[in-house]
Amino acid sequence: MRVELRQLSLDDGEDVLEMMREIGPGEGGFGNDGYDMEFAGFSEFLQKHVDMAKGVGIDLTRYVPQTRYWLFVDERPVGIGKLRHYLNDHLRRIGGHIGYTIRPSERGKGYGTLILEELLKKAREKGIDAALVTCHETNIRSRKVIERNGGRLEGITEGECRYWIGLV
Repeated sequence: MRVELRQLSLDDGEDVLEMMREIGPGEGGFGNDGYDMEFAGFSEFLQKHVDMAKGVGIDLTRYVPQTRYWLFVDERPVGIGKLRHYLNDHLRRIGGHIGYTIRPSERGKGYGTLILEELLKKAREKGIDAALVTCHETNIRSRKVIERNGGRLEGITEGECRYWIGLV
């Protein structure tokens, strides 16, 4: 099995878009803003996210720079990851540093654990000492993924679990 976490690129193709369509609009707090687009608009979507990773074109009073990644297994995209470069007040409550999802046809194969492990490496490379990862209290699968990656539950507020993962 060949596994690779690839940063979003302007060269990404229809295989990535097809994965985004399969995932749909998102669930469990993970938003997928490209699930319903046509391929003709995909390059504009990619450029928007390349810029977002650089902090270009975003309202920094509400958002933070965020890098998007694709998890590929044997050259097939199976998951989406988001790494926020730092936290603002909102992300400290809900969202945290990292968000991820696996396409429905590939769930239950350990890819959630794998994508979070890889995203934590990227967070460490960005100088993040401890990553905050949140999930809904009822999302048992995600809670187990976070705990397998060293997540320590800080608490649960309004149904949202807050886990910290030390990276140093």
